[in-house]
Amino acid sequence: MTLHENGTLDAVTIGEAMAMFIASDTGDLAAAEHFTKRIAGAELNVAIGLARLGLKVGWVSRVGDDSFGRFTRQQLEKEGVDSRQVTTDARYPTGFQLKSRVEDGSDPLVEYFRKGSAASHLSVEDFNRDYFGAARHLHLSGVAAAISDSSLALSKHAAQEMKRMGKTISFDPNLRPVLWSSEREMATQLNALAGFADWVLPGISEGKILTGYDQPEAIADFYLAMGVKAVIIKTGCEGAWYKTAEGEKGQVDAIRTANVVDTVGAGDGFAVGVISALLEGKTLPQAIKRGNRIGSLAIQVSGDSEGLPTRETLGDF
Repeated sequence: MTLHENGTLDAVTIGEAMAMFIASDTGDLAAAEHFTKRIAGAELNVAIGLARLGLKVGWVSRVGDDSFGRFTRQQLEKEGVDSRQVTTDARYPTGFQLKSRVEDGSDPLVEYFRKGSAASHLSVEDFNRDYFGAARHLHLSGVAAAISDSSLALSKHAAQEMKRMGKTISFDPNLRPVLWSSEREMATQLNALAGFADWVLPGISEGKILTGYDQPEAIADFYLAMGVKAVIIKTGCEGAWYKTAEGEKGQVDAIRTANVVDTVGAGDGFAVGVISALLEGKTLPQAIKRGNRIGSLAIQVSGDSEGLPTRETLGDF
């Protein structure tokens, strides 16, 4: 994977990749005998989605010296994601997960096997200033922030340095309460990270947990008061609601689909649409419309990133 001729990346992100095994049949995971192997990871989904749209994307992580680690690198190569800042850590394994198959549009059950993984040992030492500085945008998620104290420290350091360098930053809370010591600690740490961002993309239920407010505008105002430039709130079947620091606000309706196969990855697809469009200079409503479109595509297939479109399949969006 090579960079632009001028040596720059469009975006860089930090996160954990896991091998994902999706059950071939519906029902209890304990009874499943056959699985399909895929790649998973919230930030990696975003990196893959941006790369499929033609952006130059770097992904920073650690993988184990094992078959899952090699599988991760193979997928990065296949998707055209820059992996020069992915370290192979021989001391710790690459995580994996088991995912149930559903056919009724409900959320699948996911069991994680990630404790002590190589990626959980990400730290400030993984911050290469030249590499991050070659990107014009940083995308962060609450998942990387949740997997360990040292990974949280890396996310904070990257946000501080990229902001200091004048780069744009997006933040998707992607709440994982089970990985935090308490809901209060989760809210405190993630809101601190959100304060570095230009664009914050919470779901409506996430916004309630993080801010204590029920209404989209109150949630948006909470982050705008911290210096965020725009808050885009995913409101489920209604679409998304937004407000900017200049006071522009509005609703962008969802794109309906009757073929809901797997809801996991919808938020990552939404982030891909919004980030890619804003980096291309589109308006915020145009960006949200693209986010809604890609989110609708993501839920029509099994797998976290399999439904993310190429530029050609995205079409006019």
